[in-house]
Amino acid sequence: MNFTPIDNKGTVEAFCLVKTCDKKTSQKGDCFLDLTLSDKTGEINAKIWNYSEAEYGEYGIDDLVKVRGTLSKYQGNDQLRIDKIRPVLPSDNVSVEDFVQSSLYSGEKMYDEILGIANAFSDEDLRKITVNLLEKHKEKLLFWPAAYKLHHAIRGGLLLHTLSIIRLCDGVCNIYPAVDKELLIAGAILHDIAKTEEFTVSHTGVASGYSTKGNLIGHLAYGAMMIEKAANELGVSEETATLLEHMVLSHHGEPEFGACMRPMFLEAILLSQLDMLDATVYEVLDATAPLEKGEFSGRMWALDNRKLYKHDRKQDENLKLF
Repeated sequence: MNFTPIDNKGTVEAFCLVKTCDKKTSQKGDCFLDLTLSDKTGEINAKIWNYSEAEYGEYGIDDLVKVRGTLSKYQGNDQLRIDKIRPVLPSDNVSVEDFVQSSLYSGEKMYDEILGIANAFSDEDLRKITVNLLEKHKEKLLFWPAAYKLHHAIRGGLLLHTLSIIRLCDGVCNIYPAVDKELLIAGAILHDIAKTEEFTVSHTGVASGYSTKGNLIGHLAYGAMMIEKAANELGVSEETATLLEHMVLSHHGEPEFGACMRPMFLEAILLSQLDMLDATVYEVLDATAPLEKGEFSGRMWALDNRKLYKHDRKQDENLKLF
């Protein structure tokens, strides 16, 4: 973690995110608080000895705090002894994006871009259903991750993944004019919309697990259910709704990868391929980012257990969408 030195006695301070927080009792019977604090650079164990709620306040997982204390070693690892702690204030000018891995772009910017694309559809059925579902789930979409683990499992990852696929759709349709561009892009917008119900996510935008619906139904089946319900409410034609439902149900490509069935028309096939392409690009960049030139990553389970090589010919590895 990054700490700012305060004096020459080893006192440091930092803003950080509370990852774990447990109230415990020492062998002497004294109460203490055992915490794990983190920022984008790492995490550290911290202790508040002789803890009392009246003196220090109450804290929980995912709270943003400012701490001051002294660093020491315990069993070979850094540990922070906290002398002062308080919640982050608006005047501190810090946000959760400073402490968790986040999209390069704000949720508002990505959402507005995608909503503008949906509003521009000439097909009224596609416009109504995509705009309706985007607006209905806006609050979560602004910060939701695209995964619990693996690709785009970051704050704002769901919109980043969606917008990346839309950009890929544009390129494909420029090459193959026979593709129904609006149908393909509508499928891209809606293919993961039910992930807003699949994960348990705090205000940090990081998933801590799967919801009951996520475990029992999953985002493919639930996404198709959401489309069918919206179509009935909006008077969208059954044919259009069925095409979108199929795209959502089949976008994982193969049953062994979770697809309810294999994609059976061109736009559904393309959506499945572009979804996999964007996920793969993200996973490769994420795995190689911390490496030095000429190094190999560890074996990547999600990429057929292969190791990845970093040639470092291109310095800026960020995906630029705007």
